[in-house]
Amino acid sequence: MTAADSWTLADMPDQGGRTVLVTGTSVGGLGHHTALELARRGARVVLAGRTERKLAETDEAIRGEVPHAELEHLTVDLASLSSVRRGAAEAARLGPLDVLVNNAGVMGTPYSRTEDGLEQQMATNHFGPFLLTGLLLPQLVASGSATVVAVSSQFHRYARSAPLGDPRAEGRYSRWPAYAQSKLANLLFTYELDRRARRAGLPVRALAAHPGFAGTHLAANGQLGRSRGGIATILDAAVRAVSQSAAAGALPTLMAATADLPGGTYCGPGGPAEMSGAPRVVSSNRLSHDEDAQRRLWDLSEDVTGIRYP
Repeated sequence: MTAADSWTLADMPDQGGRTVLVTGTSVGGLGHHTALELARRGARVVLAGRTERKLAETDEAIRGEVPHAELEHLTVDLASLSSVRRGAAEAARLGPLDVLVNNAGVMGTPYSRTEDGLEQQMATNHFGPFLLTGLLLPQLVASGSATVVAVSSQFHRYARSAPLGDPRAEGRYSRWPAYAQSKLANLLFTYELDRRARRAGLPVRALAAHPGFAGTHLAANGQLGRSRGGIATILDAAVRAVSQSAAAGALPTLMAATADLPGGTYCGPGGPAEMSGAPRVVSSNRLSHDEDAQRRLWDLSEDVTGIRYP
């Protein structure tokens, strides 16, 4: 497959016998549609999310379309490092993992700090997935040929610098620059993970994807903490009116997770400005390819999370 080639669901090979863990699988979102199509192709899909209630809702929605879907549940809150450790320990029962999709995220949230003293967006979008990936690495390696996919965003292009400062230091906060930095972090992490895995001789590829402008609940949830009721319903409807569907937004992630692509590949919509359209190989900005920033963010992430890998 070349950068000029587009990809469709018809290109997805059979996923029977593969185990895929997808984080952030709330009904209607990118993770839900990612899990649905993987289950439809025969994968054993592990739905990972913050509450069992939400996991049960997604399970029911998927089984409504794929009655014999092979689904597992894993409760984990990416904003909490202790929850990530508990979730990874529970995930040991799953055996080898063929694919890890780090999809869960928050967008444009008001200023808040997690129980670990970390800013909410960086904690959820980067540090939690960094720790989860490291803890699950032995199971990924055990598969013999694993893929780790980070879901980034076109918003990474608005980050003026990499997030390399003290993540627990208080300072001025602006929600959208913070979000942009967290999405840049996804790419810095992906490229560094892929390089480190190759250097260590591990059978793990790291790729990234972005959904373009997809009609999910992420904007309303980030702004208002909910997707329904009053202005939240209005905002959610407005986003959906001018965007492609969440199902279409999940296609680049599915391409990254299942296509025969080299590590370090970035997938996104092929339409104008990468806002919508059939997925293909795309490029990220210059800052995301800064190897010094990649290494420094990795070192910082190890210090914050207390894990060393690969």
